[in-house]
Amino acid sequence: MGKERHAARIKRNAFAWMLLFPSLVFLGLFTYYPIAKTVKLSFYQADLSIRKPLYIGLDNYKTMLHDAVFHKVFLNNLWFAAGTIPISLALALAMAVFANRALKTKGLVRTAFFYPTVIPMIAIANIWLFIYTPQYGLLDRLARVIGSGETNWLGTPHTVMWAMIAMIIWKEAGYFMVFYLAGMQNISKELYEAADADGVGGWKVFRKITFPLLLPTTLL
Repeated sequence: MGKERHAARIKRNAFAWMLLFPSLVFLGLFTYYPIAKTVKLSFYQADLSIRKPLYIGLDNYKTMLHDAVFHKVFLNNLWFAAGTIPISLALALAMAVFANRALKTKGLVRTAFFYPTVIPMIAIANIWLFIYTPQYGLLDRLARVIGSGETNWLGTPHTVMWAMIAMIIWKEAGYFMVFYLAGMQNISKELYEAADADGVGGWKVFRKITFPLLLPTTLL
């Protein structure tokens, strides 16, 4: 019996690895290999004036650390991450809770929430360019209705970061929602039934049951 169980487990694991293999190949070719290649090239000087890359050690990193443009870009990336990640996760969780409810249109709601994720980035850029365009964009038209002046959202240093953050949140929240929906399927319905029997309100159920049990998904 032990040998049969062991053979069955090996067979099951082999089948799982066969299913994963195509994705792992693409992940290795288009994600891990470029990362490793980039790290390797960072120790070399490679430009049009040199036929063969010249090993220079950490000189590229020393130059980068003293580059004012790099400092600005690095700070902008920190602000961008701080603005997109928490808000995207919070919005995705709210969308997942709403989409997970027993609604007749549940499938339609999930599709609508996830749809921005599958739109190509070039199309996303054009959609939001229409929203942000000075004078003719949707935001400026709304501002004109309430008596406010026009704003160059993508051409003003104080607004361009927030404009980009809003666009990325709109595109990525649906992707994170899928993970939360998957995590909710693993939460025992008995917990919700017990809370309902005790007369616990919806907000308290979310704080005491749903959110804590979705922490592994949030960390992922």
